Amino acid sequence: MFSRSLVALALAASALANVYTTSPTASTKFSGGKEATISWQDDGKAPSMKDFGPAKVSIYVGNAQQQTLLQTIVPSVDVSTTQSIQFTPDASIGPNSNEYFIRFESLSLKDAAQPQFPALAFSSKFEMDSMTGVFSAPVLDQIKGQSTAPLAGATVAPSKAATTSAAPTKASGTPTASKSAAASQTSNAALGTKAGWFGIVAGAVVGASMF
Repeated sequence: MFSRSLVALALAASALANVYTTSPTASTKFSGGKEATISWQDDGKAPSMKDFGPAKVSIYVGNAQQQTLLQTIVPSVDVSTTQSIQFTPDASIGPNSNEYFIRFESLSLKDAAQPQFPALAFSSKFEMDSMTGVFSAPVLDQIKGQSTAPLAGATVAPSKAATTSAAPTKASGTPTASKSAAASQTSNAALGTKAGWFGIVAGAVVGASMF
């Protein structure tokens, strides 16, 4: 089901995950084949969402060092002018599980420390049900690797992460984007440790622990 093509991604030396995901969060449950909403807002930290700009938004599984693309939700959306996306999760991308997360990959902003790589932002892990697929053996190994991968607060090597891309994936149905009314702004104090995002710092996951 999954290809083995690996793409090396450098991990940023400073948190670049300024896209604060308000849906899904750790308590969210999406259902395969039923419309779902991804929403976000600026976390008030540099770089701004305007700097982050157009981004590819996808569903992934994996750990802090290796991640597998399961479904591309939208190939490009400007996160500074759009605050939500409606899409239909493809039920065939995996089983019922709480190991899924959303990854935002900037198409214009580069990692400040290693500019050959894009800036990234993530949601927390969330659950999906009514799923009909299975995780491949390599994906299961990635999930099992969460116990040994860098976790929240750690700062360790290596400086690169391998990302496995799923063999051509696509959203079920056509994603539609709604403008800024979707996400209400909150103060920085409200962005607690259970917020739906994490940043990557020198090989470590910081912020809300996805794992």
